[in-house]
Amino acid sequence: MSLSLHDSAVGAVRPFEPLERGKVGIYQCGATVQDAPHIGHLRPAVVFDVLRRWLEWHGNAVTFIRNVTDIDDKILAKAAAVGQPWWAWALHWERAFTAAYDALGVRPPTYEPRATGVVPEMVGFIERLIERGHAYTGEKGNVYFDVRSYPDYGSLTHQHLADLKPAEGEEEAPDKRDPHDFALWKAPKPGEPADAAWSTPWGRGRPGWHLECSTMALRYLGETFDIHGGGLDLRFPHHENEQAQSRAAGYGFARYWVHNAFVTQAGVKMSKSLGNTLRADFLLSQAQPATLRYVLTAAHYRSTLEVSGTTLAEAGAAWERIAGFVRRAVERVGGGGPVVLARPGATSAAGALGEVRLPEAFIAAMDDDLATSSALAQVHDAVRRGNGALAEYQDGETALALGEVRGMLTILGLDPLAEPWADAAATGGRAADALNALVTDRLEARAAARAARDFQAADAIRDQLTAAGIQVEDSPAGARWELGPSL
Repeated sequence: MSLSLHDSAVGAVRPFEPLERGKVGIYQCGATVQDAPHIGHLRPAVVFDVLRRWLEWHGNAVTFIRNVTDIDDKILAKAAAVGQPWWAWALHWERAFTAAYDALGVRPPTYEPRATGVVPEMVGFIERLIERGHAYTGEKGNVYFDVRSYPDYGSLTHQHLADLKPAEGEEEAPDKRDPHDFALWKAPKPGEPADAAWSTPWGRGRPGWHLECSTMALRYLGETFDIHGGGLDLRFPHHENEQAQSRAAGYGFARYWVHNAFVTQAGVKMSKSLGNTLRADFLLSQAQPATLRYVLTAAHYRSTLEVSGTTLAEAGAAWERIAGFVRRAVERVGGGGPVVLARPGATSAAGALGEVRLPEAFIAAMDDDLATSSALAQVHDAVRRGNGALAEYQDGETALALGEVRGMLTILGLDPLAEPWADAAATGGRAADALNALVTDRLEARAAARAARDFQAADAIRDQLTAAGIQVEDSPAGARWELGPSL
């Protein structure tokens, strides 16, 4: 496989080679379902959806795990504040996350385990750590990981223990040997519901945040697996602690660590505490779901992504140019059925046996650490060529460009004629038909004015269209138009 990925553990891009040829195991840290999903949650979902699609195009069977943290201090506190059972509160927001993922065309994971569903396995994991001398019991119900028992602690984030501050809240526990030690199992706090705790050899309690991911990865992917990922903010302490406890337990754990960068608003990282989160439901009321996915795909996953009204408007215009070409091309030459992609190394010509070959420049971009911004540039280049071919009535070239565009968009999860965009495309198609009729009428009036040498009137019509976001291009076959970036 020619794919290279940035491995956070080594701080560099390196060739990706799966543990077992033709199979890839991925663990993505999912949501703590305490509140509504925001765009910072949606970015890793889209990033790893694209990675999964690309690995599958390379011929791999991908087992993709995304967990749900359905018990947590904040879940308990927020549920109590509104008088709801904690499990009902968690389920409500879990469904909201699922709806947001579905809206953006993120494919469901192979398995999506909940923390509360693997409690027996977590107890067994703790027992193993205690037996190996890496964990100890504190006050009844508390069990901690002994950070100093694991000499390699800090290696994931390239930090030394002596330079680290204890994680927020962890330093307050009086029964810990060291302030840096972290909770594997937590005793209930006063006032917490009785059903938010489980019986264990160390007393009733509930899991620490880090333990669940190590346990789920072991259960569903085995002792060693290929890729662990999530947002950059999870590297420390969450992923550092996961790696430490898993390797201290004797498991190989993740071979590659892939982290996406932050989403910012006015230059400030998304944060509930700052009140600057852009909720998924709000964003989806302001822009088409495909537009939002385009925003999350257009920037390289390791680049900070700034989201604003301008970002959404520019992405909306770009998406409409792409979708508009696909609709017009299909009307002209057909090719609206499911896309069948030729596999790497295929030698058949594009279109042979119904297969679509991806452009080499697109493949190179995706293989280069998922350079989706460069990959989308290839999409727009093919759209430009396709629009030119449409204007010149070159049906063969139109069909070729259409196949390339839909093939590349299939990988990026943005094919307008595939789910979940197909219904929206149909609705958009009716709107496009109405817009096309109106613009065509104005272009015919402009052509008549030019024929009558009334260039002032012709220019006025063009200016009106430009002001409305319509770009007009004159060609030997007549005027053609498309939506411009000003919309």
